[in-house]
Order: sequence, then structure tokens, then C-alpha cells
Amino acid sequence: MTQPVDPKRRSYWLKTLHEWHWISSAVCLIGILLFSITGITLNHSSQIEARPVVVSTKAQLPPALIAEIAHVAGDTKAPLPESLRTWIESSMDLPVGERIAEWSDSDVYVSMPRAGGDAWLSIDRASGEVEYERTDRGWISWLNDLHKGRNTGAAWNWFIDVLAIACIVFSLTGFFLLQLHARQRPLTWPLVGLGFVFMLLIVILFVH
Repeated sequence: MTQPVDPKRRSYWLKTLHEWHWISSAVCLIGILLFSITGITLNHSSQIEARPVVVSTKAQLPPALIAEIAHVAGDTKAPLPESLRTWIESSMDLPVGERIAEWSDSDVYVSMPRAGGDAWLSIDRASGEVEYERTDRGWISWLNDLHKGRNTGAAWNWFIDVLAIACIVFSLTGFFLLQLHARQRPLTWPLVGLGFVFMLLIVILFVH
């Protein structure tokens, strides 16, 4: 024989769970919408036509900087010298920052990946010719990279982690609310089980 549930205790848990549930849902709302939409665009990325836009810029290093980088050994990986970064940022309006460059005997290569596209910078060590190329694959690609956390920086990666925790809180509080309401709603657990079985069958039968 099951003991009757204390009404005060049940009321307390209902109130607490509802409070956590709506707070986590408010935190998750925009993020869940974004990740749901980008989940669809990622799932159909092969059907969504993207036309990359490529922009190329060239410049010429002054002799003093050519002489300066001539002293850096090849086959190394190191940031660009501060004087070279300053010149690139002022002359080409290109923030290079502390990115690691690949130094060879003939050139210097800086990879500059970005969400929704790609970019690179190359410097010919002999002639001082600087070439910069940026590829933009469009806003859908940009949103897809946000979904994957690809080349989005530490702040966005932290946001994804916080959003994931909020979603876990939202799901768990929803689960316990279902448990509290299950007696008045007999279809609660059959529907939960149906959702699990449906997902499991797709994995077993169609995912290879």
C-alpha cells in the first residue's frame, strides 16, 4: 500500500520545479531556436547552394621590414614581429593579432579561419609582396559554424556550454514535473517511452 503524498511537500516541489523550469526555458529560448534552425540547415547543407565570395588584396612591404623578417629562421612557427603586425594593421586594415605564423625559407603564411568562411595571409620573404585572401560563404554557413562552434572564439564556446547546462536543467525539471503530474495524466510515461523507442529504432534500423 502506497503512502499518500504530503500535499505541502508536493506543493513545494511543484513550485520549485516550475520556477527552475521557466527560468531555464527563458535562458534557453533564443538559443534553442537558433540551434534548432541551424540543425535543419546543417542536416540539409548539401541541398543549400552556397556561392563563396572571394576578396583578394595585395600590398608591398617597405625595405626595412623585408630586412627585419630576413633574420627569422625558416621551418618555425612564431607570431609576426610587432612592427610587421603594426604595418599590416595600419596599411591593410587587417587585425592579425598574436596568430601563429608558419615561417619557411621562402614565405610566411598566416592562417586566419573565421566563422562562415576562411582567410589567409602570405608574405614573400624575398620580394616583400603581401597577399591576403578572404572567402565568405554566406550567412547560412556562418550560422552553421555558430552551431558547431567552429572558429567562433572562446566566448561563444563558453556560451554553448552555458546553454547546454541550461537545456539540461530545463529537461530534468520537465521530467520531474511529468513525474508529479503522471497520476493525473496516464499517457505521460507511454509517450515518454514512445519518444525513446522511436529514436532507438531509427538508430538501430537506419544509422549505419
